[in-house]
Amino acid sequence: MSGNLVEIPPRPSLTEYEAIAHLAPAAEALRAHAREVAPRLEGRTVWMVNSTAQGGGVAEMLPTMVTLLNELGVDTRWFVIESDEEAFFRLTKRIHNLIHGAGDPLIDASEERATYEEVNRDNARTLGLLLRDGDVLVVHDPQPMPLAGFLREHCDIHTVWRCHIGLDEENEATRSVWDFLQPYAPDYERSVFSAPEYVPSYFQDRAQLIYPAIDPLSRKNRELHIHSLVGILANSALTVVPGPVVQPPYQHVAQRLQVDGNWSPAVLPADIGLLIRPIVTQISRWDRLKGWLPLMEGFVQLKERLYTTYRSRPALERRRLAQARLVMAGPDPASISDDPEGLEVIEELRAAYVALDDEFKHDIAMIALPMQDPEANALMVNAIQRASTVVVQNSIREGFGLTVTEAMWKRIPVLSNTRAVGPRQQMVHACDGWLIDDPESPTQIADALDYLLNESRERAALARTAQRRAHDNFMTFSQLRSWLGLLEEIVT
Repeated sequence: MSGNLVEIPPRPSLTEYEAIAHLAPAAEALRAHAREVAPRLEGRTVWMVNSTAQGGGVAEMLPTMVTLLNELGVDTRWFVIESDEEAFFRLTKRIHNLIHGAGDPLIDASEERATYEEVNRDNARTLGLLLRDGDVLVVHDPQPMPLAGFLREHCDIHTVWRCHIGLDEENEATRSVWDFLQPYAPDYERSVFSAPEYVPSYFQDRAQLIYPAIDPLSRKNRELHIHSLVGILANSALTVVPGPVVQPPYQHVAQRLQVDGNWSPAVLPADIGLLIRPIVTQISRWDRLKGWLPLMEGFVQLKERLYTTYRSRPALERRRLAQARLVMAGPDPASISDDPEGLEVIEELRAAYVALDDEFKHDIAMIALPMQDPEANALMVNAIQRASTVVVQNSIREGFGLTVTEAMWKRIPVLSNTRAVGPRQQMVHACDGWLIDDPESPTQIADALDYLLNESRERAALARTAQRRAHDNFMTFSQLRSWLGLLEEIVT
């Protein structure tokens, strides 16, 4: 049998959110809405299904969603599909890229379809033993999409497909993948997308927009007192220990790419400067669509200007740019051994880094974050973002981009681009963040970083409005109210 129920460790209750002044109104409104909706869902279970219990935005959102829905009186469970078929994961990674418009189109895919359906049929056998007539099945993203059809052969259930990715333009790649997925669409009563531009034609008449959201009390987003912030950075080898700390070092610490191309603890060869330097940060998966290489090239171009066109700049501006460092952080390569493309991207970035002049190598920290302990990993991400001057999401394609939301919530100005629909959904240029036109242009990246690093008032203004927008639109409370509304509609 395949697949399993996910046991969620204890998480904050809604009462804990209501105890925080700036979160209380939204939490109380959610509770009031649930009092009306939950009785109509009594006797049913809502099944959230995806392909992984850790890593990625979906796996981060579901624990809070499932926990709070249960507290609000809606019986909700989380099921993760499983497989040992490498061909299945190669195909689903390819589907992911094709939905973003990248890769060779799926033309003659009969063999791939057979693998795709067999894995889902196998998981449906396990899940089918747990479902009851009247339950609601919510399937997240393409990996488990065929499940609904197999399960409806034996159960009278309601079905929703939640797709977190998409592209706002059509090309041969996107046409081929949406054609590949179309046979599974009739098995879903409703669909949910993160942007209207992402909805394929055959879902247009039954699609709803729900923004992804963050949990403000999760380890990745909770407030960090200065002592906690320094302690986390010290215990994860992201900063030199300034003195004795209460908590012992983490068992697995962050690694930094060294000038010889090897990995060592991130405090080597010297402190990155997260506590004192202007820091530009991007934290993402090692994916070509995240725009890593142009970001590195843009940062190097900014540094090169110090020795050419910026010679006449005010001394303070030159000093600020001279001290600025770029942090590029992603999962430890050992944790993505089943992701050939991710390993390829790491090798490409490693080669580009090693080829840099030494003076630029010291200003760029390529960081591998350990994944063995998800809680420690989340705290590391939180601390790095809060220590940053600017957070970048240079994605060429981006479904939504919760790293943008996380930085906005933390009042850190964000640099992204108009080509990535997700960040564009969250920010208005020069209001909630800073958007460039071309994420593959090092010159545009360098220009934007120059402006944001040197315009402190603009940074502060962007940060204030960004936090308010995140608070009003991208917190888990508004997301759950939307889900409650959809669930009520689908069962009545």
